[in-house]
Amino acid sequence: MKALLLTKEYPPHVYGGAGVHVTYLAKELAKLISLEVRCFGGQSLMDGNLSVRGFDLEEIMSCPKQLKSPIDAARRGVDMNAAGINADLVHCHSWYTHLGGIMAKLLYGIPLIITVHSLEPLRPWKREQLGGGYDFSLWVERQALELADAIIAVSHETKKDILSLFPVSEKKVVVIHNGIDLEEYCATKDPVLLQKWGINSEEPYLLFVGRITRQKGIIHLVRAFQKLQLGFQIVLCAGSPDTPEIAQEIEAAIAAAQEERPGIIWIRNMVERHEVIALYSGAAVFVCPSIYEPFGIINLEAMACSVPVVASAVGGIKEVVVDGVTGFLVAVEQQQESPFEPLNPDQFSSDLAAKINQLIADPALRARMGAAGRERAEHHFSWEMIAKKTERLYANVLNA
Repeated sequence: MKALLLTKEYPPHVYGGAGVHVTYLAKELAKLISLEVRCFGGQSLMDGNLSVRGFDLEEIMSCPKQLKSPIDAARRGVDMNAAGINADLVHCHSWYTHLGGIMAKLLYGIPLIITVHSLEPLRPWKREQLGGGYDFSLWVERQALELADAIIAVSHETKKDILSLFPVSEKKVVVIHNGIDLEEYCATKDPVLLQKWGINSEEPYLLFVGRITRQKGIIHLVRAFQKLQLGFQIVLCAGSPDTPEIAQEIEAAIAAAQEERPGIIWIRNMVERHEVIALYSGAAVFVCPSIYEPFGIINLEAMACSVPVVASAVGGIKEVVVDGVTGFLVAVEQQQESPFEPLNPDQFSSDLAAKINQLIADPALRARMGAAGRERAEHHFSWEMIAKKTERLYANVLNA
């Protein structure tokens, strides 16, 4: 069996959960089958059963800025097919590769499998980023999901969303969770590295890691700062803003918070993996205030590093974080007309602050929840197990 993975993100160009997923899934799948990865960039690798080929393009200069990303994705999808395909099936990750997957199925007559890391209808704020490109992403995602031979949902909540939004058979949708490399993601103290970022390793700190986007809810966390007790640091590892507008909004909000409260440290760039592991490992509490999260791999990363989590009770997060055991879940009721905005933002921020304060004030509770989080990661989310489930799905599709 040979499988072809199509992905926007692959090392060294990884900035989100989908890229993390593909990186580790490919590593484990290549131990079981022949695997080719085609991605965005200039990558080139041959390593046993694994081959990686990046597809790079000259920058598009003439079209509107908002449309560059979707047009770029379409062009790479065409190029990926023009290069010839000799795989038994194609497996797409994120809407950026869906056009390429559709073409591969129709042109080469091979099954199409799609892993849903997020769903475009549930991310309406992307119109702010893509303009008419958002309509294209909605269209191509719908075509791909309706055409797919199998769909992998990264959580049961995501499966429910797929079935409610698209006319696809429930038999076609399989839940296979994200995973974690338990050898790599483990408690690894590095006070020297923390000092590099201006963090005092002798004092507790709250940690946020994520892109600056409406989805991640960082603005609600910043608004919670005024309700947090004093005596600990706040570290925001937040970069890659979706738009200049949200960048300016967060910049102003964090600047105002820093004037009112000491110890707020903003790491503006997305750091290397070993650095983020050190940030997790030194944290007293990890916080994930996302408004939409199909899985939320960052919570699993923090748990694997033995850190308790305070997270929104949305999407797949509820299948990762066990409320009262590995951390706390905070309810967030969303507006119907603006799904990325809580119905009561002040209440949500207050509830986040209350759970953070509770954990910061109780080191023994933090230790118990951190240990429980590590144990849960070990027992339920290994990449080896996830790769075997994926390989079995491939075999079932080919034998159907």
